Amino acid sequence: MTTLTHAIPYGRQNITDDDIAAVTEALKSDYLTTGPRVDAFEEKFAEYIGARYAVAVANGTAALHLCALALDVQPGTRVITTPITFAASANCVRYCGGEVWFADIDPETLTLDLERVRQLIESRPKGFFHGLVPVDFAGYPVDLEAFRALADEHGLWIIEDACHAPGGWFTDSKGEEQWCGNGNYADLAIFSFHPVKHIASGEGGMITTNDKALYERLKILRTHGITRDRGNLRYPDHGGWYMEMQQLGYNYRIPDILCALGTSQLSRAEEGMQRRQEIAQRYDTAFSTDDFRTANIKKIHGVPSADRRHAFHLYVIEVADRRGLYDFLRDHEIYAQVHYVPVHTMPYYQDIGYEEADLTHSERYYSGGISLPMYPTLTNEEQDFVIDRIKEFVRG
Repeated sequence: MTTLTHAIPYGRQNITDDDIAAVTEALKSDYLTTGPRVDAFEEKFAEYIGARYAVAVANGTAALHLCALALDVQPGTRVITTPITFAASANCVRYCGGEVWFADIDPETLTLDLERVRQLIESRPKGFFHGLVPVDFAGYPVDLEAFRALADEHGLWIIEDACHAPGGWFTDSKGEEQWCGNGNYADLAIFSFHPVKHIASGEGGMITTNDKALYERLKILRTHGITRDRGNLRYPDHGGWYMEMQQLGYNYRIPDILCALGTSQLSRAEEGMQRRQEIAQRYDTAFSTDDFRTANIKKIHGVPSADRRHAFHLYVIEVADRRGLYDFLRDHEIYAQVHYVPVHTMPYYQDIGYEEADLTHSERYYSGGISLPMYPTLTNEEQDFVIDRIKEFVRG
């Protein structure tokens, strides 16, 4: 039986000598904050995802907030999202004074259920809702082609929360791979570079889009609402120092240092993706045995399908005794995690009131869902230790 003497987190960053060299070079340059490395990171990330434009920002939450601002979310704006996500997916709407409505998840994919969203939209008068925020939860790509058709039918915009899914894709009705965040179906998409994500820059986020007008607005909103572009100034005849604050924006810029790290990490994105696929396959194989086809493990969410590439930010299973397994693994220094406490059950949202919302699948998933260690530097030995401990727990 495999034994280990160190802790295993559910996720972690992988910092290489090349990453350190890239950051060191940035520190020695003329720019620490907004400089040429920001532009370079944006360009390379847009190319990787397949989008026309990318805007680098301070973090994923800032990215969501800027998207809501760019799409004119305000009091009276009603937006549908999933309760199985990090709270920021909903909070961005509240930041702007809008209303958040939750639709239930598909119990197989754990992402927004298209038909539940349709039912919610059609339960209200035409024009009642304004936007959708689907989430590529755990790295599973949402079928945005189907959501786009629904959104177009009802005049809605789409923000794709792709924080878990850089490098993931689904196959559209024409048989073409549609990469998460490529802008072909969503108006805007966002990513996070938190240390546990695929690309780690410490903090940082990215917005991608194919809409030039939204792109230009995002760039101004990112920097206090200020522009120096002489072609867009109201008073262009002032001196070379002159800049204009044309709208209320925020300081959501990202430093060159973090973009240097992000660009270096991006160069290994496909390598990391391949390793995540291998780890998921090893879990799939381990959990397909008769030992796990019991009431103890109710569902495995890692099994891949031919029509999409799961990005595997998380590897999720559902178990009958989630608290028991969670505590047992922690006793063995395996720090599995739960993603997420349903947003509508958080006290802030409870106070708003969602008692009438039918979110049965979300609540059922939360009662048993647990995320196992999943990151590219997880070794086979470490993974075997995790699997052995789960087997030990299941066998009592």
